[in-house]
Amino acid sequence: MASMGILLFFTAIYIRTRNTNAAYVNVECQTENVGQYGQQSLLQCVVKTSQDVVDPEIRVVLWKKEGVEKQVKNNPLLLFNRGEIKLKPGYSFAEPSWNVRNMNVSLLITNTAVEQEGDYTCTVITNSGDSSSSTSLKVTAKYNKPTIHSNPETITVNTDVTLMCDSDGGYPKGQLRWFDENKTEWTKSSQMEAKLTESGLFHLSSKLSLLKGSIFTKYTCKVFNASGDKEEEATFEVQHAVTPGIQTGEGLGSASKIAPVVVIGSLIVGLLVLLALLIYRKRSQRDHQGLTTCDHDDGGHQERDKTCQVSQATEKNSYWNLIDFNVYSCPT
Repeated sequence: MASMGILLFFTAIYIRTRNTNAAYVNVECQTENVGQYGQQSLLQCVVKTSQDVVDPEIRVVLWKKEGVEKQVKNNPLLLFNRGEIKLKPGYSFAEPSWNVRNMNVSLLITNTAVEQEGDYTCTVITNSGDSSSSTSLKVTAKYNKPTIHSNPETITVNTDVTLMCDSDGGYPKGQLRWFDENKTEWTKSSQMEAKLTESGLFHLSSKLSLLKGSIFTKYTCKVFNASGDKEEEATFEVQHAVTPGIQTGEGLGSASKIAPVVVIGSLIVGLLVLLALLIYRKRSQRDHQGLTTCDHDDGGHQERDKTCQVSQATEKNSYWNLIDFNVYSCPT
């Protein structure tokens, strides 16, 4: 019975095509439609009739996807015939309350998948004629924010490093591009690989090899879609590990700030000591000039000689005490 119904359906289409002037009825579809992966997509088609057609009424609507073998015979996406609507899961009329006098025959895809990308045909039969038109669906999916990690994880100043960037969930095939902190592009020095996942979406991965001694502080990995528009980006900051016996840049900076203070302090202390010695020397010389000269007259010879010894011993002790000289007596 089902086979007989489908045969009658195609027979009706054939008879309508031959006996009806199709110029009175025209199906107009938007040439290209863009659908977002996982979201609803709309294939827009509207039936237009000439002014000669009065009170048009739709008898048959058929939606099919091109390139799918035996789809029309076995399971069309949408079929309205004899007041009954047959839908493949995930497809419906765009108008929830669609009826035979509604000229909007657009197709709604409820959950867009990559496999639904392609060309579609809409055929309509009315009480005044029939027509068909084609439209296409382009599926897109936005890439997720990239993730970056390094090999090795611990980076030293004398180590070659490989940065690895990954981003998935996008469609069509995109591109990963590398930039340093000065916005200079390093993509030509990288290697990118794109793999299709089971969902039909792409997984992108890129490796950037860095030689020791030529490593910047920051590297940014940006993901671009098939149209060349940037979608997401991530930045990796290179942090060098402290090598034993080698100070990091931060440590050197601290030492460079402390060293001048120590040097200046030492100079000031040295100058103060030198100034104190000069002042002390001048005072000692002045005191020396005021001492009584030793003489050896016959009168009071022993008493005067004793006084001379004490005076000169006191003078020498006060001046040379810092460098530990011995005190000598005046000659007789």
